[in-house]
Amino acid sequence: MITQKWRRICDAIEQDIANGTLQPGDRLPTEPELAARYEAGRHSVRRAIAELAREGSVSVEQGRGTFVESGPMLEYAIGTRTRLHRNLNSQGIEVTGALLGAEITAASERVARALGLLPGAPVQKSRRITYADTLPINIGTGYRCAKRFPDFVTRRDLIGSVTETYKSYGITDYLRAETTLHSRLARPEEAKLLRQHPQTPVIVIRAIDQSLDGTALSFSEVIWSALRVKFTMTNERD
Repeated sequence: MITQKWRRICDAIEQDIANGTLQPGDRLPTEPELAARYEAGRHSVRRAIAELAREGSVSVEQGRGTFVESGPMLEYAIGTRTRLHRNLNSQGIEVTGALLGAEITAASERVARALGLLPGAPVQKSRRITYADTLPINIGTGYRCAKRFPDFVTRRDLIGSVTETYKSYGITDYLRAETTLHSRLARPEEAKLLRQHPQTPVIVIRAIDQSLDGTALSFSEVIWSALRVKFTMTNERD
């Protein structure tokens, strides 16, 4: 059986990644250079790159080029005390983020039910992107009661973590009350922000956090890059 040219290009690049010739973060040669190297047409090169991107071996960044995906999958534990910084800092990973937008909006039925509010009640909605070192790993949307947390987004940006921000409101501890997750393909904007191929899946995690007295604090929906994070469910409470 004759292997198609695009598949041979895929195999060759994957071998270069496997043996260390291409390192995480390396930029691949340009399309004309790959076409010349493998004696193939540009269509074959484009198809090979698209397949490698779909598999998660490389990421295509508009205007910059194609890069070998960085690093191994991250470990992320989900339990009753799920904390982003603690999860990743323990692996030697620097966690940073950027606010994509924030507004006061009316709670939908789902958000209201999660927060124990009436539909239409004012909630503070914020959207953030999180990076592990310099690699985007998730896009999260959070909702909180606007009456109870009128300036949560401002405080969060000044303080630097959700846990410490809650402490500024007198909430010294909180628990994960509910977690649901499912997978789907990334939507175009999500794929662009996460720097991954549109046909690569994401994991959607919806969660409710509550204070120790059972009062709901937040409802969140976080879109994770399925290629970069491995989740473990745990019952640990410390």
